[in-house]
Amino acid sequence: MKNPKVYIIILNYNGWADTIECLESVLRNNYPNYQVIVIDNNSPNNSMEYIKAWAEGKLDVWVNPKHFLRHLSFPPVKKPIPFVYYTRKEAEKGGNKSLEDKLKRRISKSITTTYPLIFIQTGENLGYAGGNNVGIKYALEKDDCKYIWILNNDTVIEKNSLLEMVKVIDSNNRIGIVGSKLLRYDIPTTLQTLCGTTKMTWKNAGKGNYLFSNEEDKQDFNKIFELDSGYIVGASILIRKEVFEDIGLLDENYFMWAEDTDFCMRAIRNGWKLYCCGKSKIWHKEGASSGSGKMKKFLWRTSIRPSFSRFIITGYLDIRNHIYFVKKHWGTFHMWIYILGPNLKKVSRKILGILLFDDRKLQRIKLLLKGIIDGIIGKVGKPRELP
Repeated sequence: MKNPKVYIIILNYNGWADTIECLESVLRNNYPNYQVIVIDNNSPNNSMEYIKAWAEGKLDVWVNPKHFLRHLSFPPVKKPIPFVYYTRKEAEKGGNKSLEDKLKRRISKSITTTYPLIFIQTGENLGYAGGNNVGIKYALEKDDCKYIWILNNDTVIEKNSLLEMVKVIDSNNRIGIVGSKLLRYDIPTTLQTLCGTTKMTWKNAGKGNYLFSNEEDKQDFNKIFELDSGYIVGASILIRKEVFEDIGLLDENYFMWAEDTDFCMRAIRNGWKLYCCGKSKIWHKEGASSGSGKMKKFLWRTSIRPSFSRFIITGYLDIRNHIYFVKKHWGTFHMWIYILGPNLKKVSRKILGILLFDDRKLQRIKLLLKGIIDGIIGKVGKPRELP
């Protein structure tokens, strides 16, 4: 099939400004057959209303005129852009086809999609896995769905990013997942990672051994290659429909953090190939807007420290989910070795950072210990500390 349809899933939680900037770049991409789905996880700041206002032409997002990447999302594409708004229940049944077909006739030629935007309100904070799964279920209900692109809302894309990924995944029907070159939004010529990580084992679970992390981008990194034992970072991940049909959706037990690792592990074990497409360039803010952080100093050391609300993710969920991940894929014996080895080192480093830099020290340390216990006993899903 020439130019098979791609459903692009963008999940939002309190990050409407980032989401709008991302959408402005996505709607400039040069792949001819795609539809955008924006899912809101019941943001307390009324994000969905701002995103609707943007689509109606009533709101634009400010991007620094001097920023190196401004051209990817500015000037704004022509508005209004037709959209359909669904509840979670409506979306998971595949939406309203007749209404969507009717709105297709109103699409402006100034944007590169021929389909209306799909806005979905989940009604509760389902986390990364649960929120994206709502969009995945919507897409899988569609007869024309071939690929699903999960894209973080705190990204902007080069216009040929999707096209290059589709070329790779189309080249072999056993390629199930393709990732992008991820560059830092704040330092645009520096890599976050070349698609993913080195080999996944129980020993390095959660260490994030990103390929070529913090290296200067160069022509050599525009390559295409197989990640035969690592995982692709979920900020940009193109997935063949049949992979979901084979291994299921994202594991919602994680809520967020490590679900991309788990998904790739399941895919590899079921015989799917993972590929990196270095020609697909994405700039990632690396969670900059999902939680506040402050620069702290102690003697000769300087560190960017997460707020307490952000620490629930970077501390508690990091520890809990990677223990759960090791137990799920390697069993109880390796889980205990991981806890007493690599995990102990990680927890010790986190505690040292807390003692040197952070407020609410006792509460943070208690969260780390709670993460260990919950990971061991399998108490997973949404933490009660999160709204």
